[in-house]
Amino acid sequence: MIKAGKLDRQITIERQAETVAASGSVSKAWTTLATVRAELVQLAAEEYLAGFGEADTGGAVFRIRYLAGITTADRVTFDGATYDIEEIAELGRKRGLELRCARVA
Repeated sequence: MIKAGKLDRQITIERQAETVAASGSVSKAWTTLATVRAELVQLAAEEYLAGFGEADTGGAVFRIRYLAGITTADRVTFDGATYDIEEIAELGRKRGLELRCARVA
């Protein structure tokens, strides 16, 4: 069970939506799915060699109360940064979710 006192951060879960204009053109935009309280379990930044030089990547693990319908196609916005959801782990029997995320460059 997740204790309310540990949920000291606020994150926004976003989902990409497609809209079709009258002209037939399709545009994609991120829309807010939910704004929830979360526990920041781990925030990591690491450097690795990529292609032509060094690049920074960051990861974060968030724990939230159970919310149905979240997929790895969604993303998380926290503290001005955007993270892609890489993995979702259920905690207990629909008590909570652990979101393992990678920072979007």
